[in-house]
Amino acid sequence: MAHTIRLAQSPEADELLGRSPLAALTGMLLDQQVAMEWAFSAPASLAARMGRSDLDAAEIAGFDPEAFAALMSAKPALHRYPGSMAGRLQTLCRHLVEHYDGDAAAIWRDASTGRELLDRLLALPGFGRQKAQIFLALLGKQYGVTPDGWREAAGAYGEAGAYRSAADITGPESLARVRAFKQEAKRAAKLSKADKADKADKAAGGTKS
Repeated sequence: MAHTIRLAQSPEADELLGRSPLAALTGMLLDQQVAMEWAFSAPASLAARMGRSDLDAAEIAGFDPEAFAALMSAKPALHRYPGSMAGRLQTLCRHLVEHYDGDAAAIWRDASTGRELLDRLLALPGFGRQKAQIFLALLGKQYGVTPDGWREAAGAYGEAGAYRSAADITGPESLARVRAFKQEAKRAAKLSKADKADKADKAAGGTKS
């Protein structure tokens, strides 16, 4: 079943994300240290470079690592760190082949609870808790994957009306709101770090004789 997705802000790339579970999973894997649109546009660009209309986990898993890294690195590169991300994507696809017969949708197709789905996502190579919760929220909010307790399992990212992550992007306006949230979070983190450093300096100065 195809879904209307606006993550890449590109009709062709979003069309692939809407019909390809592996493309969606790949976009989520790549969504770090680059703009969200860049990350979620990459699956369509990669498929085109492989001469395909979709991505295939078995094909990616079995690709020569150097040749696959070259595909990811060819200009324009598909990520800021195309070589390392090529390796991560191949590792993810090998996991899918080994545990899900190469079918990305099998990760969530029969998950009966949000907790179970979160555990499966956490077991994926390259998926830490934050990335797993964001993807779980994305599945629930935009792909109709709503096992019992999915919002709770996704944490704050599962909240209705939130603009925290890729899960909440449905067009340019929501993208701007998510980006503003992320920038504010970074600013607050920097202020908190600076405040802690200042307190540590004062505490160290106060113990001097």
